[in-house]
Amino acid sequence: MDTKKSVISELNDRSREIFMKIVESYVETGDPIGSRQLSEQLSINLSPATVRNVMSDLEKYGLLFAPHISAGRMPTDLGLRIFVDGLLEVGNLSSEERNNLESRLAGTGQSVEGILEEAGATLSGLSNCAGLVLAPTTESALKHIEFINLSPGRALVVLVTSEGIVENRILEVPSDIPAFVFTEASNYLNAKLVGHTLNEVRSAILSEISESRAQLNELSAKVVEAGLATWAGDKGVSSSAGTLIIRGQGNLLDDVNAIADLESIRKLFSALETDETMVRLLDLADRAEGVQIFIGADSELFDLSGCSFIVAPYHSSSSQFIGAIGIIGPTRMNYARIIPMVDYTAKLIGKLIG
Repeated sequence: MDTKKSVISELNDRSREIFMKIVESYVETGDPIGSRQLSEQLSINLSPATVRNVMSDLEKYGLLFAPHISAGRMPTDLGLRIFVDGLLEVGNLSSEERNNLESRLAGTGQSVEGILEEAGATLSGLSNCAGLVLAPTTESALKHIEFINLSPGRALVVLVTSEGIVENRILEVPSDIPAFVFTEASNYLNAKLVGHTLNEVRSAILSEISESRAQLNELSAKVVEAGLATWAGDKGVSSSAGTLIIRGQGNLLDDVNAIADLESIRKLFSALETDETMVRLLDLADRAEGVQIFIGADSELFDLSGCSFIVAPYHSSSSQFIGAIGIIGPTRMNYARIIPMVDYTAKLIGKLIG
């Protein structure tokens, strides 16, 4: 970090402007820019030869590179890191953007799963990147659980935690189950679960059912077992570390120019699906006070050149860490717009579910 600060301090106003123009051009087009084109965009009158000399100096600092001989220059991952840390001016979301986020997330009701999935999809759509939501495995004590008959073969399981968080799951059940079975299953689980976490009592309940000690008829026992199994899984990538919801993966393919890029994206999603990555993501987000930015090979998470990851934690009303939300996209993403978007969405999630 000290090295990065020293590089910034050594850049004079002329070098900073040229460097910023190169980064801005790269973010907009993804292409290198030459000295002649760059000289026409500067606020000061400099010849292409002078601009080339400055670009050469910036390249020696490791901030720029030339993808081809006689081509223009593009920022390196280090260059983007220094730009984001020391030169980027991050604004605020407009009232229209804030209202759009609030209406889309609040419109999902009180379902935590619905809010998280909508948040990931919304961020993906607004940023044109892949949206990620990460939540640790729920360990809150339970307050209430209820089975509601929706239609033949389908039921809704509603779980309320002691913190007031409501979660819903659709459950597949035998089509001929009478209404009283759902009531019996609800009463049984409420007697066993209230005041405990699901993990604390799941094995004991299943053991009791298997040994016919649960005082439940066969159909009620099946409903209870199905409900517990439903809560053990999720629509995202689930593990003991937590649940990862990914939306908008296809957006990453829009910027692919070569087979090597496709391979990088394949490795990226393989890495995301591991317990180790989820634990590291949660740990980094838990220790962070705000938005964290990981850029390309400079990232301590993925070590993949060409991709950047922006993430922010979301907290409960009591400031307890709950999970994290962010986006993954090409390194040439619009950082100035996406950083405040991720930050505001994380705060909004905390407000809605905390």
